[in-house]
Amino acid sequence: MPSVIKVGAAQARTLNTLTETLTDLEEITKKAAAQNIDVLLFPEAYLGGYPRGCDFGAVIGSRSDAGREQFLQYFRAAVDLGDTPEGAGDAWVEKSLPAPKNGGVRGDGTREELERISKQTGVFLVVGLIERCGGTLYCGAIYVDPVHGALGKRRKLMPTGSERLVWGQGAASSLRAVTTEIRGTKIIMAAAICWENYMPLLRQSLYNQNVNLFLAPTADARDTWLSAMRMIACEGRCVVVSANQCQRKSHLPAWVKGDVSKGDDFVSRGGSCIVNSNGTVLVEPLWEVEDGGLISTEVDMDDCERGRLDMDVAGSYSRNDAFNFSVVGLDTTPPA
Repeated sequence: MPSVIKVGAAQARTLNTLTETLTDLEEITKKAAAQNIDVLLFPEAYLGGYPRGCDFGAVIGSRSDAGREQFLQYFRAAVDLGDTPEGAGDAWVEKSLPAPKNGGVRGDGTREELERISKQTGVFLVVGLIERCGGTLYCGAIYVDPVHGALGKRRKLMPTGSERLVWGQGAASSLRAVTTEIRGTKIIMAAAICWENYMPLLRQSLYNQNVNLFLAPTADARDTWLSAMRMIACEGRCVVVSANQCQRKSHLPAWVKGDVSKGDDFVSRGGSCIVNSNGTVLVEPLWEVEDGGLISTEVDMDDCERGRLDMDVAGSYSRNDAFNFSVVGLDTTPPA
């Protein structure tokens, strides 16, 4: 029997508040469940927001008071997942970190809300988010299993361009893939966030873990993005799912709108897509579809192994006798 699962991407945009966005996430996930989608990806910075067009009052040599006020608003919009600044890894996953002295859960309850939605719908969620921890923001992604809850979380290693002003750099240890079983099929999944997909060594760190479902939450709405997704699918012999927000200027938070020009043009046209493990585009990029465009398709995960006949960039095609590859703090051995 083919190892068929159904994967999807939500072209959803950040709403005015975290509460509104989580409510929207739940409604979209319920729609996904009704369509028998097994794994659903949400875009980069979906929870917390991608501050497109905002300069935070920064130029070389100075930052303005107005820009610091914008950062305050952005900081408060981010989610608190109860992690540590260095990233606690398994201790965070297993909820073994010290609980707050006044009781309750670590963080602001967002993790628990995502776990509830996943459990009630039966949909495995991968959600792009902005995480606040200590005094720093991180762009990240969380993996939430409907049975076991959060299986892992990672922080973007290399923010792009001006993102570096407001996001910290994540630890390479968070690149660890996660595993689950869906419809009797073992799924090894990992996410590369936006332009991390253009980092060859980062991609290799995921290929070495034998990833068969490669997730690419992004903010890149250029038509060149699809070519990267197709290349990764061919290179890694993995199914690739990418999700991006579709936004107009009027959708941006009030504290950002003052930094963008007048009008209501698209600031991001979307472009969510799905590619199979031989590079065939199964779902073409979704352009200029607002308010939670949902794409999905069935994929035969056995095709990933069929493709290893002639290419396995972490094994038979890697020339490990000639090239040495390692990542500081990360075990790239395929997970059990």
